Parts: sequence; C-alpha cells; structure tokens
Amino acid sequence: MLLAHGVGGRQDLPIPFEAALTGAILALLVSFAALGALWTEPRLGASIRYSRPLSAVFQQVASAPAWQWVWRVAGLLAAAYFCLGLLFGPDRAENPTAGVVYVLFWVGLIPLSLLFGPVWRHVNPLRTLHLLACMAVRRDPAAGPRPLPEGLGYRPAAIGLFAFVWLELVAPERVTLPVIGTWLALYAVAMLAGAALYGSHWFDRGDAFEVYSDLIGRLAPVTRRPDGAVAWRNSLDGMAGLRPAPGLTILVVVLLGSTMYDSVSNAPFWVRFVQESALPAPVTGTAGLLAVIGLVLAAYLGATALAGRLGTAPPGKTAGELAHAIVPIAVGYLVAHYFTLLLLEGQHTLALLSDPLGTGADWLGTAGWSIGTAGTTPASVAMLQVTVIVIGHVLGTVLAHDRALVLFPRRTAVVGQIPLLVLMVLYTVAGLLLLFAA
Repeated sequence: MLLAHGVGGRQDLPIPFEAALTGAILALLVSFAALGALWTEPRLGASIRYSRPLSAVFQQVASAPAWQWVWRVAGLLAAAYFCLGLLFGPDRAENPTAGVVYVLFWVGLIPLSLLFGPVWRHVNPLRTLHLLACMAVRRDPAAGPRPLPEGLGYRPAAIGLFAFVWLELVAPERVTLPVIGTWLALYAVAMLAGAALYGSHWFDRGDAFEVYSDLIGRLAPVTRRPDGAVAWRNSLDGMAGLRPAPGLTILVVVLLGSTMYDSVSNAPFWVRFVQESALPAPVTGTAGLLAVIGLVLAAYLGATALAGRLGTAPPGKTAGELAHAIVPIAVGYLVAHYFTLLLLEGQHTLALLSDPLGTGADWLGTAGWSIGTAGTTPASVAMLQVTVIVIGHVLGTVLAHDRALVLFPRRTAVVGQIPLLVLMVLYTVAGLLLLFAA
C-alpha cells in the first residue's frame, strides 16, 4: 500500500498556493452572488427532467432479467476469486487482498458510481446470496419477518462506514489477511442477518457500501426513469432527489470527515505526535479520527442551525434538508485525495491479482504489467486536486441554495445562506491546507 495517497505538494502547484486558495474562495463568493441574483426559484429535484432515453437496443438489453443476472453472477465470481487470495494466499506484500479492498473496491467505486450510478447494488454478492437463499425457500426477498423500522434510516450504514474507515485508517495490522478477513466476515454476517430479518430493503439503507455507491451515483449523468427506461439527466437533479432521513447527516459527515482525517494522518505534525505519544497508535488514531469527524459535524450543525434561525426555517429541519449538499464536497475530496492511489496502486494490484496464491502463476495475464503514470506530473495532479475540490464546493453551494429557496421564505432565503457560505469557505480552506500541507 502507498503510504501517501497523492503525489506532490504545495510547492508543485503551477500557480502559488496562496493564489489557488484565493481563487477557490473567490469562486465560491462569485457563485453565491450569482445564485442569489439569478436563481430565484427552486429548480432541482421536485420534477426531474430526463432527456431522450438511450437507444432502443440498449434499453432491451439493460431491462432484460438475464442481464441483471449477468452482473449478479459476475459479482459472485469476483468475490470467489478475491477469496482465493484472502483465504489461501500467503500473508505478505505480494498478496493482492489489501489492494483489492482498499484501492480497487473502495476507491474504484468512486469513478464507477460517478459514471454509471449505484453500481454496487447490482453486483453486491451479499445481496445475491440473500436472493438465492430466498429463491431456494420460495420467499419474497423484499419481505422479512419484521418490517424495516422507519426510524432506522441510514444509521446502520453510517456505523458500517465508520467501521470501514477505522479499519482502513487506524486498525493495527490493517493490511494483513487475518485483520481484513475477520472484518469482512463480521460485516458479511451482519448484512446477511439484517437481510434475513428485514428483507432485501435492508441493503438499501444498512449496507454501507451500497449506500456509499448510491450517494456518489446520484451525481451520475444516467439513471432509470420511473418507467424503467435508462436516460440522461441533470446530475444535480439526482442529488437533489436525496431526501432527509435519520442518520443521513452523520453518514455524509463521516464520509467527509474521514477523508479529511486521512490527510491529517499523513501530515508530518500528526506523524510526529503519534510517534511521540505514550498511548498506543490505534488509540491515538481512533481519537484523531473521532475528533476530525466531530469538528466537521460541529461546524455543519452550527452553520445549519444559524442558517435556519436567520432564514426562519422550521426548527430542527435545516441540517437534514441540507445534508445532500455535503455529498459533492465529499466526492471532490475523495477524488482529489485518492486519484493517484487508484492510478498507481490500482495498476500494481491488478498485476498481483494474476497470482493470488503466490505460486508464480499468471492467470489474468497481468503479472508482467509495469506501473505507468499516464503522463501525470506533480503539478498536474496538484492542479486536478484543487479543481475537483472547488467544483465540489460550488456544486454543494448550488444544491444548498436551491434547497434554501424551498426551506426559507423568499425575503430571508439569501440571508439564511450566509452561514452556509462561511461553512463552505472553511471546508475549502481546511481541505486545501490538508492536501498540500506536505
């Protein structure tokens, strides 16, 4: 595993870091002013506008039950192949298991979901196993012995997401097979038990990875219309369609805060602090992860509470109603932070996948691959990082503005958004400082 997820630093920017930070803040201020002057009615999410569906041939293939089973079987086969290395491969650096979990799966879901929507729902091997079990006993997979509690919301997914980022960022020996295998086994048991109790709808809210893919996939340019046809759409309509639910705020804050902590954990000051601390590294890391997530949550709750007061919104609604605006910000950080990890370590993992048992085999024909940088330079990567972070914040500002027009009376809509603008600026400054602190 690469210890640092990016290449380059502040000195590698093609423009001075201070100029990049100033430009990012100006982009937010200009966007806010333009939205306040020109965007005076809510436009997103209420009635999603679809373009013409994709070709008729594509529609027939995409809607065929057999095509759905192609992806389910592919997910099962991929999981089985992965388990070869996990269960029978040698516990050393040449084993691809850690790279598959932390790079190809966790990071690879980001571009796949951004392009094609909630892809993990269609290939999730646990969902397929539950479906096959229900078919064997002739039971409706959507129906469980108990109905899914309405108040449960996204809380199980938030807990699962935190458990995974703790594994990725804090857990001792987190790249070893026993640690990865134990975590995955416990997670699989929890998901299958939830599905057995509540039916397949459990995966929609309880499976952290399905929810993670769904959140990112709401920004995808394609979706299924209510009539089942696959069509192009405005990505912001998809994100604006994410409605408030219990646990949603915690979920998106864990996603954003954990990515920020990943940057903190690689900063020299934090590395020195952990090394010099009398406490074990996992204890210090857990405290740091909780602290960063707590700071992100406190800033969000404080800003939304003040926005609700200034905008005269109904008490207690603002935080949940605006949680969707955090998702593109989190996606921007994820892309900025993990781009080079996926590009470089992803190639290395694909090469290792040809020999999961460590016998010198080349089953996939990738063992001889050499890692290429695809023409990237530290300057171009740094510029990409700044760009995607700014785009994420601008999209978040647009989504928050549109929802504010629904929440707040027109006379207070712009004033009510000022705390949100300050929050966006704070997140931008913090994100850029963390990314380029090295």
